Amino acid sequence: MQPLYTSKTELVTSMLRELIVTGELEAGTTLRQRDLAARLGVSPTPVREALRRLESEGLVTAGQHRSAIVAESWLDATEENYLIRAALESLAAKLAARRITADQLAAIEKINAQILALDENALTYGALNRDFHFGIYQAAGSPVLLSLMRMLWQAMPDGPKVVRTHQESAAEHAEIIEALRAGDAERAGELTHKHIVGSAHLADERPARRKRGT
Repeated sequence: MQPLYTSKTELVTSMLRELIVTGELEAGTTLRQRDLAARLGVSPTPVREALRRLESEGLVTAGQHRSAIVAESWLDATEENYLIRAALESLAAKLAARRITADQLAAIEKINAQILALDENALTYGALNRDFHFGIYQAAGSPVLLSLMRMLWQAMPDGPKVVRTHQESAAEHAEIIEALRAGDAERAGELTHKHIVGSAHLADERPARRKRGT
């Protein structure tokens, strides 16, 4: 069987998409074809085609003089990340509840026990928290979903900013674990959504915005 061929356009599209989703290319940034071509080490042609694809996806808008602009959202970037994570991670929990193995369940239980034992100032919390969540993503058995979650977490190099204590996080994790153990997909999804959105206190952190017309 011959290996799948990935064109330069597909490769450049994937690279630019990741740079945008992770926030390395911020909303409102002007993307010039020549600059991107030099940055990625390719000719302007695949960059031009990639920008057209990303425009059709809504990630960029057409600019002037062979340029494009990273599309802006009315949401704050952090808020947008949390809301998307909440939706996708609740889906991951639902999928995981239907197929998680005893070994996978034991692995995330062990991680959560380590979180519960942490001092509140422990620097290892972020890595353990990431491992817990990625344990659920992997148990979901969806490579596409796992890839999307990796991109969303890459947008937060230091991990999500959590406003609850480690013990509170572990307690919420434990509820999710029990739902997974019971194979209760709906409850696992609901608990996960609440866990993600509640961690950010989004309503309290929103910057003031102009009211939009109805």
